[in-house]
Amino acid sequence: MTPRRAGDSRGAVVRVASGQGFWGDWLEAPKRQVEGGPVDYLMLDYLAEVTMSILQKQKERDPSMGYARDFIGAVESVLPAVAERGVRVVANAGGVNPPACAAAVRAIAERAGVGDRVRIGVVTGDDLLPRLDRLLADGHALRHMETDEPLSAVRDRVIAANAYLGSGPIVEALARDANIVITGRSTDTALTMAPLRYEFGWTDAQYDLLAAGIIAGHIIECGAQCSGGNCLYDWRNIPDLANVGYPIVEGAADGTFVVTKHPGTGGRVSVQSVTEQLVYEMGDPRSYITPDVIADFTSIRLESAGENRVRVFGIAGRPATDKLKVSIAYRSGFKAVGTLVYAWPDALEKARLADRVLRERLDHLGLRFDQVLTEFVGVSATHGALAGDPGDPPEVQFRIGVRGDDRRAVERFTREIAPLVLNGPPTVTGFAGGRPKVEEIVAYWPALIDKSVVRPQVEVQS
Repeated sequence: MTPRRAGDSRGAVVRVASGQGFWGDWLEAPKRQVEGGPVDYLMLDYLAEVTMSILQKQKERDPSMGYARDFIGAVESVLPAVAERGVRVVANAGGVNPPACAAAVRAIAERAGVGDRVRIGVVTGDDLLPRLDRLLADGHALRHMETDEPLSAVRDRVIAANAYLGSGPIVEALARDANIVITGRSTDTALTMAPLRYEFGWTDAQYDLLAAGIIAGHIIECGAQCSGGNCLYDWRNIPDLANVGYPIVEGAADGTFVVTKHPGTGGRVSVQSVTEQLVYEMGDPRSYITPDVIADFTSIRLESAGENRVRVFGIAGRPATDKLKVSIAYRSGFKAVGTLVYAWPDALEKARLADRVLRERLDHLGLRFDQVLTEFVGVSATHGALAGDPGDPPEVQFRIGVRGDDRRAVERFTREIAPLVLNGPPTVTGFAGGRPKVEEIVAYWPALIDKSVVRPQVEVQS
């Protein structure tokens, strides 16, 4: 494959298709995106903060793991499009082990007989865990962004620390002719912005254009959430969700773009659906901060450009900060959650009695926890306590969870729920799944670090 020189696509449209919005998304989506119509890039977003800690624990158990394994099947399903039609794939599926992920992709390409047509770009350098003690010693306190507490307070419990990289390393991999680019913890938005930046040759100082790429990435980073899935507006009339089409950005060199989906697919792309996605995890609308640029969401303009087509334009940006965000995960005790369902009549009253009985028994056993949380699902779990009389619901799920540092105490809690079926309030109808499972809590520690100390590396394997 001859690499497209940055700037060659000016005046053209570059199509970036979203095929995954999280690890566990619809397995059919990647193949449907490359087979449903013309696309230039397939963007697959797998990572969330909690995902990184899960992957790190997997890597601790097996050094060859630590990446999103769903990605291997996704690549296998789109290899014909990559090898024969020149579709490029950009994904953060590398998790905490991008080289291992690349090796797995190489293996399936060789088995499919297209190894000579697959060039894999591997972006590393986001993983700060091996350097953490040195960074702390050098004065990088990695203070919690909300509490201002230094990371040293929990250093002995840290299991993952990853800086959010921007689009630069991905652009470099594309410029070096990679047709599958695998990153670790990049920003979600960079997966879409990087192809546009590479194709149109946007420079570091073209802040409005970079901001447009970031907004494009933000709109499609959650997959079908902007094309009819999880859409509140007119949700009853979203057509054919069983066949929902995942979104596609049609980008132009001037920073304008259209959000659409393939013809003949279900769901809906509308000003309303795109707006709902825009406010997702937005934060300060005037300062959406990324490693590449700060985007101003108040500048965004949307207009319908036809059926299932929304034009996005007018986006303004300004220079990025000198910091990168770091996602840190650390061990924070143990938890367990159990449930019982009580049936009418007086279902809520029975559930409340079960809660009192269980708490008294835990107290009599001398068990102490950092937190005990009760929810009455069907009455107050989603919106909290509601004013007025909730009435007499036909059934209520009593859900109770505990958390604490003493695993033995949490384990004992799990043995106190099942007895309520026979020695507590009547009409339990939904005890299933066996004894609750004790789970280790992995907590999230957001921090900032100077960009100058994070050193991304790019390797292209042919």
